[in-house]
Amino acid sequence: MQKNNLSEIAEKVDRCERLSKEDAIVLMNSNDLIFVGQLAKKVKERKSEDRAYFNVNRHINLTNICISRCKFCAFSRDIGDPDAYTMTIDNVMDVVRPAGNTGITEFHIVSGLHPDLPFDYYLEVISCLKNMMPEVHIQAFTAVEIHYFAKISTLPVREVLTRLKEAGLGSLPGGGAEILNSRVREAVCAKKATSEEWLEVMRTAHHLGLKSNATMLFGHIETDQERIEHLLRLRDLQDETGGFQSFIPLPFHPRNTQLPDFKKPSAFENLKMLAVSRLVLDNFPHIKAFWIMLGLKTAQLSLLFGVDDLDGTVVEEKITHAAGAETGQSISREELLDLIFATGSTPVERDTLYNVIRTYSRKGKGAVH
Repeated sequence: MQKNNLSEIAEKVDRCERLSKEDAIVLMNSNDLIFVGQLAKKVKERKSEDRAYFNVNRHINLTNICISRCKFCAFSRDIGDPDAYTMTIDNVMDVVRPAGNTGITEFHIVSGLHPDLPFDYYLEVISCLKNMMPEVHIQAFTAVEIHYFAKISTLPVREVLTRLKEAGLGSLPGGGAEILNSRVREAVCAKKATSEEWLEVMRTAHHLGLKSNATMLFGHIETDQERIEHLLRLRDLQDETGGFQSFIPLPFHPRNTQLPDFKKPSAFENLKMLAVSRLVLDNFPHIKAFWIMLGLKTAQLSLLFGVDDLDGTVVEEKITHAAGAETGQSISREELLDLIFATGSTPVERDTLYNVIRTYSRKGKGAVH
């Protein structure tokens, strides 16, 4: 029976027809990973041909002190914990100064919800970074952080975003979405923005002309149906605003969290989640495999399962590594090129907004334009 359903879904894909919730559940329940992957690859090629995007970026985590202390997070700390930290503005500048010679095009900034830092601190971080390196795009602050800034500053979300944009903010990352479901959020991250609040921040950002990404943290207490509902809520908002650039499914890493009994999703589960995401999110331009969380081998393979973006060089990722990630904290442009070429894909270095910086050819890995 399921094979017949898969055949019907394949026909819909061939006709460029939107998949239903029921179709998505069939895909999630299927063990025919190759079939599902081939469908996702077909959609990916329709959208971006054989291109595999990446960028040269640097992660900055301003503080690990956080009032939320989500059960799935190994990064957050309380004030007074021995390894708690908060960067000063000078610390931030010292960290990013060497990046000026690396061809970097993006600063990616996410942090904990610090109980004492004022909103002006975050404005100053953005302003100082923009003044130091005006050519580098700043993608900063999840919708959860923006919601928190509105709370501590008593400003409307729109005003918070407007001030950050005026200071130099270019776009929003997709974090904090976790699972857009009240049951799940109440159980694992009750002290931060609700699903509706997360979506409303993104809606407001998009209306202000700020692009964003969207994520999903999967592999903990959520059900397959809740994963699908998450995708559909994102698809609905994208229909409304068109402001999402890419979707990034993030597998849960349980080590050092309050949910240590869960197992990290397998490569099979990761590839299926990526493929299903590509098939369901027909209005998202890109599906991204965050190699830090997936591992390089699975991320490479994902390019054959609907993915067209491997994120970037990253540099000093802390959040996933706190939860036991065994990947490196950065990767060179050359290593990324080798990974991409091996899959038969064409590497395309992009900026944050998917403007093409250069396209690489196989011969000697030179750039072609």
